[in-house]
Order: sequence, then C-alpha cells, then structure tokens
Amino acid sequence: MPLPKNRRWMWYLLPSQVTAQGLCTVIPLFVIFLGGGIGEVAIIVAFQNGTAALGSIFWGKVIDRFHLRRAVILVSFFALLLCSVSMYFTKNIDLLYVISPILGFFLVGRNPITQLLVMESAPKKMWSWLFARTSIISTFGMLVAMLIGTVGSKYFDLRPYFLICAASSGLAMALSMNIKRPEFHLEPSSVAHSIQSLRYGFSHLHFVFPKIPEIHDFKHIIIMFKGKISDEIAIFYIANFFFYFGSNIYFTAFTPFLKSFHFSDSAVFLIYMIQTATMLAVFFIVPRLISKIGEERATTVSYVPRISGILIAALFIPFIEGNAAFIGAIASSSIMVLGFSIFSTSSSVIFFKSIPQGFEGKYLGVNSSVTGFGFFIGALITGELTKLFGYTASFVVSSAILVVSFLLFQAYFSYKLSRKII
Repeated sequence: MPLPKNRRWMWYLLPSQVTAQGLCTVIPLFVIFLGGGIGEVAIIVAFQNGTAALGSIFWGKVIDRFHLRRAVILVSFFALLLCSVSMYFTKNIDLLYVISPILGFFLVGRNPITQLLVMESAPKKMWSWLFARTSIISTFGMLVAMLIGTVGSKYFDLRPYFLICAASSGLAMALSMNIKRPEFHLEPSSVAHSIQSLRYGFSHLHFVFPKIPEIHDFKHIIIMFKGKISDEIAIFYIANFFFYFGSNIYFTAFTPFLKSFHFSDSAVFLIYMIQTATMLAVFFIVPRLISKIGEERATTVSYVPRISGILIAALFIPFIEGNAAFIGAIASSSIMVLGFSIFSTSSSVIFFKSIPQGFEGKYLGVNSSVTGFGFFIGALITGELTKLFGYTASFVVSSAILVVSFLLFQAYFSYKLSRKII
C-alpha cells in the first residue's frame, strides 16, 4: 500500500535507521579495531547513552518552544554526517571519547519528531496502523545496515562503513524535505496521552521527557527507600531500572565478547542482522500474544527468553567453538530480542494504565530518568566487571540483575492487586 503525499516523509526513516543502527553496531567493533578492549567500549557506550538522555530533554524543549520538525531532523543528520566522516579519518581511540557523546546527543533528535509527525498526519483511529508502518520501515533500515556491514566487512576494513553511514545521513536529510508544515501542531507532551506512541517509543529504546523531572517528582522512589510505599509505581520504576541495568551489561559486553572468540566483523554483523530479522518477525506475533494472555502475564513471560539468552552466552558459548559457537551467538541475541519485544510492549501498556490523569509528563520524565540511569550504569560498570572477572561472570551478573527485576515486577503486580482489593 503506497503512502499518500502527506506521509511520504516516513521514507526518511529507512536511511536514518541505517545510520543509527549502523553507527551503534560499528562503534564497538571500531574501538576493538583500533586496539581497544572491553574497558574502552564500556566507557564510550556509557558516554553515548548519557548524552542520548540529555539530548532527549534538549530536543524535546526545542520542539516544544519553536514547533520545529524538519529543521531538527536536518540539523541532527548533518551532525551525524560530520561525525561519520570524522570517524572515517579517526586513527586514535581518544577521539572516539569526543565523537561518540556527540553522536548520542544528535542521534535522538529524530525520535520525538517521528512520534509527533505520525500523530499530526492522521486521525487518532489510524495511529496504530501508522506506528506499525513506521516500525516496519525502521526495522528494514536496520536490516539494510546489517546487510551492508556483513557484506562490506568481508572485503574491506571498518572505515568505509562510516562513509556508508554518512551517505545514508545525507539521504535521510534529502527525504526529510518531504516533511511539510502540518495543519495543526501537537506538543511533545501529547506523546504521553497516546499508548500507540508510547509503545513505539519504548520499543525503540529512547527516552520520553514531556517534562524535565525535578527532585520532588522522585518522591515515590525516595519514600520507598525509607521503608514505605506510597504508590506501587515506585516498584515499577525500580523494576524497570534493574531490567535495563542488567540488559545493558549484556549488550555492552556482547560485541567484545564475540571478538574475544575471534569472530570476524562480518560474522558479528550477520549475527545482528539475524537478530533484527527476528525482531521484525516477532513484531507481528507479540501484540496477539499479549492480547491473549494479558499484559501482566506477558511481562512475566518475557523474562524467560531474556534470561535464557544471557545464560547461553555465559554458560554455553565459552565451551564450544566453530559453527556451534556461531549458532549459539545467534540463539543468544535472537532470544534476547524476543524477550525485549514482549517486555517493551506489555510494560508500556501497564505503565500507561498506571499514570494518573494530568500527571503524564511527570511520570514519564521520572521513568525515562530511571531507565537512562540504568543504561548508563549498566554500560559503565561492564568494563571493570569484565576485566576483573571475565565475560562469563559479567553475563551471570546480568542475568542475576534481571532476576531481581523479575521479582520486583511480581511484587508490583501483587501490591497493585492488594490495593484494588482494599
């Protein structure tokens, strides 16, 4: 089904995702290519995650104040183009400590705009369909990025890949010229009122800051640490923190882990390509599964593949080699993304239903802060943890943290149910 003229801007998502996913995948490989290890990868990933959270706040404010759409996308991808070209000429890891945070800051500029453009281009009854179409286009972009990396790294080193990312950034800029001034403007805070938009946001791993959180917005968490629970949402926040904290230990370590077993760059790209194909396949299954078993049960079930995928990397891959290790790596990453697809969809629905009317911005801001902190800390400690105890220990710690998150979610569901009975 072709897109009507007022929605042709959606095609910018394909090259934009080639750039975004391509850079996120190639940077850890490039650090290792330049002679770095897990310690350098962890710090660079942590910096990128940290500036992504700050960028989400900044771009949200810019959009809110100046009602910009196309201009923010053009600026973001021009910056990514420059960063990609800079990395092509980079021969020193130290420069990546500067370039990577800049990437994180500008990489998130398109995220709130995509959500708003969908909501501004169609009536509410079409939002679910349009967000689904947007996700499919984005996932195909990720597949293209991984396919280029798989084939290209067979014949060249990693440097030319940055020129591909630069070219796709330029193409995204050209296609974003199809973005026209909408007949009406929505504020970024409108995202908080749309479950379709929240599902899209959570599944694409970016932060939603309709309101910059203040200290008193964290009162539910603060009271919880004082031994009291004023609202079950505090348990949800902490469970979410541990989910992303534990998951990001795995994802930060996974690429250096594969390279430590002498996987080629092409093999690493292929593993991520299969992971992305899995994500696209389960995209159509997950909503049906959740509607059949319910959000709470789906959230509980999501931990089974998530923890299983980590344990495959911890306890299976280190003791095999050759094709068996390659198959194990595919199984680990694909099962992990299956778990995340279920979790991100079901937990977004649960969170949406838990937000009191009129407080959406505050609750989303706090949740994004907690999630961002989980990403940052998870990446930051991975380097030292792995250097001291090895990859197997890091993955075991990752799975243990996810078990803590699982138990907290069970406590959240139980406390929520007891409050309803009362």
